[in-house]
Amino acid sequence: MPEGDTVLQTARRLDAALAGQVLTVSDLRVPRFATADLTGRRVLGATARGKHLLTRFQDGITLHSHLRMEGSWRVYDPGERWRGGPDHQIRAVLATAEHTAVGYRLPVLELLRTEDEEQVVGHLGPDLLGPDWDPDTALRNLLADPGRRVGDALLDQRNLAGIGNVYMCELCFMARATPWLPVGELPMPIATRLVSTAKQLLEANRDRPMRTTTGATAAMSRIRTRERLFVYGRAGRPCLRCRTPIRKADRDDRPTYWCPHCQAGPTG
Repeated sequence: MPEGDTVLQTARRLDAALAGQVLTVSDLRVPRFATADLTGRRVLGATARGKHLLTRFQDGITLHSHLRMEGSWRVYDPGERWRGGPDHQIRAVLATAEHTAVGYRLPVLELLRTEDEEQVVGHLGPDLLGPDWDPDTALRNLLADPGRRVGDALLDQRNLAGIGNVYMCELCFMARATPWLPVGELPMPIATRLVSTAKQLLEANRDRPMRTTTGATAAMSRIRTRERLFVYGRAGRPCLRCRTPIRKADRDDRPTYWCPHCQAGPTG
């Protein structure tokens, strides 16, 4: 599932391509809204709320989409070949005289009144990259169920919005706790630091084309760019801190990575 920084970057691309323009093509390829026509409406802008995308149009209409695991929005210039996937995977086409935005494999796509947006995003906790960010509320939410596993608590968007599987694994490594440790067993300074580190990581990566948690960037050597993350996607490779091989487990259809030496707690 895309992380909050990825969704924010997608919102920025949509906003840059469509905001202020009038739609010349509107094609929503989902049964419920297949007959809806936004053609002729001006696009007011696109914004992210956690992992949700809200594209707003004049007359108080919002197109709500969510990328989940495989969805994406691509922006094309006039005449440019669409490369996001086969036509049967297209769920939305929004075109202006200058650009065309195409949504692929979108599991959530719906129209609603802009005034009703809270119905789809009101349940979210403080947005790590949003104006509503509140670390104290996020910490209280995270610790509200002491018996819950750290990894599950971090992924629950009702606690704090924007963390996906990549950041979950990386944050647990940086906190030196396995994702299966009950969150109530985290010392308060560690739990507090977990929230502040989550904010720092997403802020640091919101403008980067390639995510990093270790400080390695694409400007460094090819070897170093393979070490942009501490544990995620590095099963069998040596831990960057202790050289112990990173382990991987599949849980709830998500791969979980951790270092058995650096991280304390249950392992599944």
